[in-house]
Amino acid sequence: MAVTDEAIEKIKGMIVSGALRPGDRLPKESELAAELGLSRNSLREAVRALSLIRILDVRQGDGTYVTSLDPQLLLEALSFVVDFHRDDTVLEFLAVRRILEPAATAMAALRISEQQLDALDAQLDKLGAEPSVEELVTCDLEFHRGIVQSAGNSVLCSLLDGLSGPTTRARIWRGLTQEDAVTGTLREHRAILAALRDRDAEAARSWATVHIASVEQWLRSTL
Repeated sequence: MAVTDEAIEKIKGMIVSGALRPGDRLPKESELAAELGLSRNSLREAVRALSLIRILDVRQGDGTYVTSLDPQLLLEALSFVVDFHRDDTVLEFLAVRRILEPAATAMAALRISEQQLDALDAQLDKLGAEPSVEELVTCDLEFHRGIVQSAGNSVLCSLLDGLSGPTTRARIWRGLTQEDAVTGTLREHRAILAALRDRDAEAARSWATVHIASVEQWLRSTL
């Protein structure tokens, strides 16, 4: 394992230094192994590991390439790892979301276009007053993703996308057991949207905090 780790670090060093850039094709396996002083087997294991986390792209019959290294692509690995969380860590994920999402919502208040606001409004109208829990959760994810994307920070957007897995389960559970969860969520969505229309960053931040904290508070009381 230590030899594979060394191989990973050496390939990482080539990318970080700029010797290999996004989209570049890696040298042939035998040449790269000799250049880095590695066995071909350890190099192969390192390439496999780096392809799993979207650093490298192995194209059968064509070679191995450095990916675009786009934040959204790289942070897909976070979403994969998050899916393995234990149920007792859901609160910790919600706490991180409570830190990041209100900040993103405040940023969006200054950047979001009228067209984007109208799209969010139409999304809520389409949902109606009495959606199923599953419909509500799907809308909730799309609603917040649309807002965060408007903040103009792809890293922040990808991080919050990756954190949505465990919190989705909490929201479904809440919707099935708490009578006013659906109406409360819809009311909070409308309040967030109103603050965004007013270009009131602090109000948008506050309502986003209330929205996430209500789920967190309910879940804390049930665990």
